[in-house]
Amino acid sequence: MRSLEEILLFAVVATDFAVLGTSRLTAGIRATALQGIALGLLPIVLEPSRSAHVVGLAAGTIAVKAVALPWLLRRAIREAAVRREVEPRIGYMASMLLGAAALAGAFALARRLPLGERETALLVPIAFATVVIGLLVLVTRSKALTQVIGYLLLENGIYLFGLTQVDRVPFLVDVGVLLDVFAGVFIMGIVVFHINREFDSLSAANLSELRE
Repeated sequence: MRSLEEILLFAVVATDFAVLGTSRLTAGIRATALQGIALGLLPIVLEPSRSAHVVGLAAGTIAVKAVALPWLLRRAIREAAVRREVEPRIGYMASMLLGAAALAGAFALARRLPLGERETALLVPIAFATVVIGLLVLVTRSKALTQVIGYLLLENGIYLFGLTQVDRVPFLVDVGVLLDVFAGVFIMGIVVFHINREFDSLSAANLSELRE
């Protein structure tokens, strides 16, 4: 089980960097969907008891993060007729380097926290790194859809950190977190629709010009 846990966590890191290094929105959505599958399987791997709470959390995570949200994003891409992030504020190579620095910093920070050996080894550092990489995508990309992907990465990092307490967090709280993500992306989808209707570009800079 420990080796499977490591494989899933490395998959999370790989999908983080896949989002950082691609200009194609479909590739970014595909990476977040794969990350959603990895995140959904992790509770089962971390808690071999496989209680109803853990199984429900895993199923809900995969349903929302790997199926529903990627489907909504793909639909938004089709409606907006946009395929690439062509004007990032920071280039893709520089973004990858910043992501690598964030990963190294996350491991250094995790060693200073009063955590168990299992959490410090991979789970918490990768959670921190995913949050930072999500923020990096949010602030360095100009397309609203790419920023939605960054928001999902950020939330995935928070979710990953929450798995350290998966046996203590009530099931309803877990469901509430998933519903918050779903609602957040739904609202972002509405914003993207209005940007696309009013402007020729999906640049998030156009948000300041939207009116009711």
